[in-house]
Amino acid sequence: MIKLATLTFNPFGENTYILFDETRKCVIVDAGCNSDKERQALASFIEKNELQPVLALNTHGHVDHICGVEFVKRKWGVPFALHRNEKPIMEMAHCYADMGFDVDPIPSPDIDLAETQTLSVGNSTLHILQTPGHSPGHVAIHAPEAELLLTGDLLFKESIGRTDLPGGSYPTLMDSIIERVIPLGGNTRIFPGHGAQSTIAHEVMFNPFIVEALRGDVNYKEDTAKHEN
Repeated sequence: MIKLATLTFNPFGENTYILFDETRKCVIVDAGCNSDKERQALASFIEKNELQPVLALNTHGHVDHICGVEFVKRKWGVPFALHRNEKPIMEMAHCYADMGFDVDPIPSPDIDLAETQTLSVGNSTLHILQTPGHSPGHVAIHAPEAELLLTGDLLFKESIGRTDLPGGSYPTLMDSIIERVIPLGGNTRIFPGHGAQSTIAHEVMFNPFIVEALRGDVNYKEDTAKHEN
């Protein structure tokens, strides 16, 4: 059974997740460690728990989620998985140096999540959900047996990701949430890229963006069609 640990890093308070199972093999999701102290914190957790990293996996390519990937690849020699549509986003990372980010050269992805539906972690399987909107190649990571979903910057507790950055689209983001996330069921726990965890049931009840979409107060499907045209 998949287990999850959270380490919060960098000036944006980004949640880096470590997924592992009884084999002690692990996937590092959205490595956001941005200083020597933060990189050491990640390495110490891995070593203390006797974990074996097998993959650096990213929900998307914004700087706060990707600034630690080069360290992870260098430290453990693992492949890097990212959706191909995130490459232009990833290449903008250097623009954030004046916001407190120590940005190493970002490595090129080894695995394209546009063509990947599942990934293995030891004896466990992760499902890759295509969830664009916050960014063009954003994905969410679902562990069905553990009923958990890493939502990146798609969905937060009682909020949603911003869509005013390059490649963002509010109607596309809402379509991803309503059509791909909500059907996973109310018991599914969501772990976002920033802030506290929640559940799908809680978000259906209390997330104002989801509530207005489900009520029909916002016709996101119509907006999506306009956006695509």
